[in-house]
Amino acid sequence: MKLHELSPAVGSTKAAYRKGRGPGSGNGKTGGHGHKGQNARSGGGVRPGFEGGQLPLYRKLPKRGFKNHFATNYAIINLVDLDAFEAGAVVDLETLITEGMLKNAYDGLKVLGNGEITKAITVKAAKFSSSAKEKIEAAGGKTEVV
Repeated sequence: MKLHELSPAVGSTKAAYRKGRGPGSGNGKTGGHGHKGQNARSGGGVRPGFEGGQLPLYRKLPKRGFKNHFATNYAIINLVDLDAFEAGAVVDLETLITEGMLKNAYDGLKVLGNGEITKAITVKAAKFSSSAKEKIEAAGGKTEVV
């Protein structure tokens, strides 16, 4: 099979709806907009969510919650994931991103104590949970707050 031989399954696609191409197209003259009215005009129609003056749904529903835009969002990693590094390695945010363990840096790195660590590694992060700090130091590693 070659690329030019590929085609969609029969009946899965429709022909394009071509407006304003004369009476033979079935969509000539008014171009599928009907006769007169707001929607027939150039630039006509109403904004999204407009319900003809009736109180729209997005105004009827209650507002929920609060998002603090000044909050610090940390990229989080667990000790289980850090155990993949060899002994003596220096692990920081850039290392984790290049290894593909994290996608975004956010506002810094926080290490959580889920799992165990068996190797002595140096971890540089903005924050450590108390259990993570204990486990890293118990394994002979170091924790550095950046």
